[in-house]
Amino acid sequence: MFFPYTYITRRVALRDAVGKGVLLFLGNDESPMNYAGNTYHFRQDSTFLYYFGLDYAGLSAVMDIDRGRTIIFGDELTIDDIVWMGPQLSLYERCEQAGVYEVMPATALKGYLQEAVRRNRPVHFLPPYRAEHQLKLLDWLGIAPDRQQEAASIDMVKMVVNQRNHKSDEEIVQIEEAVAISAAMHRKAIAMARPGMKESEIAAAMHEIALQHGGNLSFPIIATINGQTLHNHDHSHMLESGRLMLIDAGAENAMHYAGDLSSTFPVDATFTKRQREIYQIRDNMHRAAVAVLRPGVTFRDVHLIAAKTMVDGLKEIGLMKGDTTEAVMAGAHALFFVHGLGHMLGLDIHDMENLGEKWVGYDGQPRSDQFGLRSLRLARTLEEGFVHTIEPGIYFIPELITRWRIEQRLEAFINYEKVNGYWNFGGIRNEEDYLITATGARRLGPALPMSADEMEAARQF
Repeated sequence: MFFPYTYITRRVALRDAVGKGVLLFLGNDESPMNYAGNTYHFRQDSTFLYYFGLDYAGLSAVMDIDRGRTIIFGDELTIDDIVWMGPQLSLYERCEQAGVYEVMPATALKGYLQEAVRRNRPVHFLPPYRAEHQLKLLDWLGIAPDRQQEAASIDMVKMVVNQRNHKSDEEIVQIEEAVAISAAMHRKAIAMARPGMKESEIAAAMHEIALQHGGNLSFPIIATINGQTLHNHDHSHMLESGRLMLIDAGAENAMHYAGDLSSTFPVDATFTKRQREIYQIRDNMHRAAVAVLRPGVTFRDVHLIAAKTMVDGLKEIGLMKGDTTEAVMAGAHALFFVHGLGHMLGLDIHDMENLGEKWVGYDGQPRSDQFGLRSLRLARTLEEGFVHTIEPGIYFIPELITRWRIEQRLEAFINYEKVNGYWNFGGIRNEEDYLITATGARRLGPALPMSADEMEAARQF
C-alpha cells in the first residue's frame, strides 16, 4: 500500500469534485471455481484499490459527502478463519492503513444506503461488472441488474476517470516496476524459443517470472505461432521452423499495477526476406507514432499516422495501391491493421475499461463505426500524466482476406492477388508503454529488441 495520505488525498479530491450525496465503492468477493472453498485467484476491484488500497475480499465502503463520513463495511476474522489462514490484522487495523477510522459490519451497509434513499439523498455507484455486485445493488437499492448500467452515476464515473487517468509519480514507480518484470518475461521467451518446443513451455516460463517477483499476470499470456488471431490464448501448438512467434504478455506487480508488452520474432534464428520486409514496416509504424507523442495531440491522429506509414510501406512491396490518405480514410488499411494503436494502462491492463471507453478513451465524444477504427480504445487528446501503450500490428487473416475479396471491398487500394501469397504469414505486433510528459513522452521500463537486427541479435542460437 501507499501511505495513508495518498488515499486520503484521492478521496478528498473525489469528494470535492462530486459535491454531494453518498459515494458507494464495491470491493470484490472471492469467486469459486467449482465449489465454495476452491476459489479463483483473488483480485480486488481496481477503483476500490485506488481509493482505499485494501486488498482483501468482502469489503465495501461509502464516502458520505454530506455528513463528512468515510466508512468501510466488512467483517472481522473468526477463529475458523485464523485457523486456516493464520493470524492477521484486525479490520480496524487494516482500515487505519488507508486513513479510514470508521468501520461497520457488512450487514449494516444495506440499512445505511436505504436510509439515504429515504431521505432523497443521491447514492452514486459505478457500473457493475461482476454478478455479486449486481445482486448487492438489487438487494441494497432495489435496482434490477438490467437497469444498473444506466442507473450508475455518470458524475462519479467522469470524476474517477479524470483522477485515475493522470498518474502520480508514485504510481509511475509502480507501473515501471510492472513493465520491468514484463520485459524480463519477454526476454526469457525471446531467448528460449526454438523449433520443436511447445507454446505452452514458453508461456509457463514467462508466468514463472511474474510469480517470482511477487505478483502475477496482468492478463492471460498470448504466446502463439498464429499471431493473426489477435487474442490467441491457446498454447497447444509446436513452434515450427519458418513461422513467426507473437508474444503479448504483461506482469501485475504486488501493488496490482500492470505492464503490457508485445514481441514478435522468428522461430528460427533469423527472419525470412518476406518476414523482415513486413517487420520493418511495422517498426516504421511504431517509430512514426512515438515521434509525435506529446500533450495536445489526439491519439486518434497518432493512430492514423501509424496507419498511413503502414500503407506507404505495403504499397512499396505491392500489397496496397492508390492514394495513401484516401486509403486510410476509406478504411482499407484495416484489412491488415485491424485494431487500435493503444489503450490506457494503470491498475487495469485496459485501464478502467469497466467504466466505459466513452469516458476513459474518448472523453465523452462519439467513436467511429468504421471497421478497424471502431476498435481504437484511446482517441482523446493526450495530457501530461497519461500512461498508454503503443502497439501497431500487421496481420494476414485468411478469413478476413477471403470475405473482403469476395465482396470486392476497396479494390482500388488492395492488391488481392499479391495479398493471397501471404495467406500463411501470421501476424506481427510489438508493443511498448509510454508516459506523456510535459514536453513529449517517455518509454516506461527497459527496452526490448525492436528492430529486425536487434531481434535477430537476441535470437542467435
